[in-house]
This record gives sequence, structure tokens and C-alpha cells, in this order.
Amino acid sequence: MRVAIIAESFLPNMNGVTHSLLRVLDHLADRGDEVLVIAPGTRRDGPKEVAGARIVRVPSIALPKYRRIRVAPGGVTRIRRLLQRFAPDVVHLASPFVLGWRGVLAAQALNLPTVAIYQTEVPAYAARYGMHGIEAMLWNHVRNIHQHSSLTLAPSSYTIDQLEGLGVAEVALWARGVDSSRFDPGHRSEPWRRSVAPNGEKIIGFVGRLAAEKQVEDLAGLTDLPGAKVVIVGDGPWRARLQRLMPNAHFTGFLGGDALAQAVASFDLMVAPGELETFCQTIQEAMASEVPVIAPARGGPLDLVDSSRTGWLYAPKDLGAMRAHVNDLLGDEAKRRAFGVAGREQVQARSWKSVCSQLVGHYSRAIENPAPQVLGRTFSSMIHTGLEDTLPY
Repeated sequence: MRVAIIAESFLPNMNGVTHSLLRVLDHLADRGDEVLVIAPGTRRDGPKEVAGARIVRVPSIALPKYRRIRVAPGGVTRIRRLLQRFAPDVVHLASPFVLGWRGVLAAQALNLPTVAIYQTEVPAYAARYGMHGIEAMLWNHVRNIHQHSSLTLAPSSYTIDQLEGLGVAEVALWARGVDSSRFDPGHRSEPWRRSVAPNGEKIIGFVGRLAAEKQVEDLAGLTDLPGAKVVIVGDGPWRARLQRLMPNAHFTGFLGGDALAQAVASFDLMVAPGELETFCQTIQEAMASEVPVIAPARGGPLDLVDSSRTGWLYAPKDLGAMRAHVNDLLGDEAKRRAFGVAGREQVQARSWKSVCSQLVGHYSRAIENPAPQVLGRTFSSMIHTGLEDTLPY
């Protein structure tokens, strides 16, 4: 196939969208497909090629409060010309919102089939970033994008229900894979544990971007637990604020590769407090590492955490219940071990190869049935409001 990927976010910014795209690019390269990636950036941004795919940057602006994140507002003409030159069999829209809106309209103008990957619950982020009263308008924009696509893929049963509730008809499940060789309990390191918890405390871990939507501040209620240490892996615009809030927690900064796998395997349990997770890849990585997970019963965790078998789910905002579940696991080594083993068994078969093979099947389905649900250009006012300057992803 010839596949054009229009990515709302890409390298050098590493996040959930980028991570899954890199696995997709590896898979398409193994198949011998030809791939073009269109992403926000500047001419100086690298890389220019990944896994044989050519990377084309389109003009973008940095978010005022999060300079590492760039968005690409503008017209459809430039994207249409790039697609016309490449002549793809299918257009993959990765977490479309601003650039993705331009992409879906350009593809529709060229009668190209599109597969839109719903991955970021941007409308629900609005209040957390001070954009009050506009959530309904943002959901309307999400509906417009996905109704203009041939097929939408959502990562969890919760997000499928969300999109179908908006009136998006062609929605299928596409979850994410996990590298259970990289994320393996064998990477647990006692020296690393001593370096972050020198008094031999049990480690309550978190992995993710330190930003408003991740609700890392909810972990503050765990920092006074006796014999426990909160360890936060990641970086982001809220790091300084969180360090002031939780002076007794250990902040590692960003970790990747083997260092990340070692850290996750060295946790005693992991808490993922974000209530806006459409999937939550870090939960799968913890489970593959035989680390039990505690998360709110909303979004992706509903599919991932089998409560009372691989971890615990608690009602959103019920931080007392979160703390009680943490205490339960901290005090019961046998239960932690049983939950961890069950978690690894649950995710081991979810390889990226099998998940990406499913994606190629969805590409074929879109090629066979390319018509979007909505014909013609539907007006989407938010693109012209300047709100893209403050989008959080």
C-alpha cells in the first residue's frame, strides 16, 4: 500500500500518539509499504525519515504554555497538494483535530479513503486548560472530523460509546499493543529501587506527562503513607508545580527505552489517576511488568484493569477509595504478586505486530468502502477562533 499519515503530533515530541505511530511505521516498513508522514513542525525539526517513511513538516505554532507541543492551523490547499503528489491508497489521520481537520477535507476533495484514529479527548481537556463553556463546540468539531472520515477507530469500548453517542456511525475498535519483552518483570532492579527509595519503602509509581489532564496532583494524598514512596516518572509543564505540592515524592524526569522498562518493573504498584484516558498505554506496560494498577473507572482503564484480579478501579474523584486500594496492595504482598501475574497473562498476547496487522485490515476496509458519512465541507468554527493556540496535546 501507499499510506499517507497526517499526524497531529510527532517526533521530536514523544507522547501516546507518537509512540503508537512509531510502531505502525515499523510494521508498514516490514510489509514494504510506502509511507508519507505529514506533521506539524519547522524546517529544522527532525527526523526527516523514520522507518523508511518520509516526514514532511507543515508550518505550525508552539503552544504558549507548552512550547514542545505544536499545532498546524491553516488552509486545505497545502495538504491537498501533498496528498495529490503522493497519491496514497489510504490516508491515516492520527488523533485528528487541527491539522487532521485540514487532512480529512483534503482527502475528501481527492476522493481518498480515510481512517481516523480517535486518541485524545480534547473537548474534556478544555476546562482543565481554562477554556470554560466551549466543550459542546469542541465535541461538535470532533463529530465533524469523524463523520467526514471513511472509518473511525477508537481504542476502547468507552470511546466507541462516546463517538456513537455523538452520531458517528462507522466506528470500530483498535486497541494498542505492548512490547512484553521490553516490559518484563525481569527488569526489576534493587539498586534502582534503593536509589529512589533509600529507606526500603514500597514504591507507588506513576508514568506519564506532567500536565493538567493527567491529574498527577491526586497522588499528593498518598505521600504520607507510612513505608511508601511516591515515584513520578515523566516531565511536562506541571513538573515544578507538582514538586512544590509533593516535596516528599521522587521525580525522575523523562525516562525512555531500557531505563523506563527498569523503572516500571521496579514499582510495587502503579497509580494512573487521569480520568480522561482514552486508552492509557502505561497501564498495559505496568501489567506486562507484573505491576498491579489502580485507576479511575472511566475511559480506557475500564477495558484494561480487571478490578480485583489485575488491579483496582475506583469511582472518578473518589480519592479516598484510591488511597484505600493503595493501602490494600501495599499491605498484602501475596495479593500484589497475584494481581501482577494475572496482569501479565492478560496482556502478553497483545503484540504490536498483531495490533498493526488489524490496522492494515481496517485500511483495506476503508479502501473498499471509501465514502464518508458526510459529503462536502461542514463549517467548523473553532479552527478560526484562535483556540488552537492553547490546545493541550
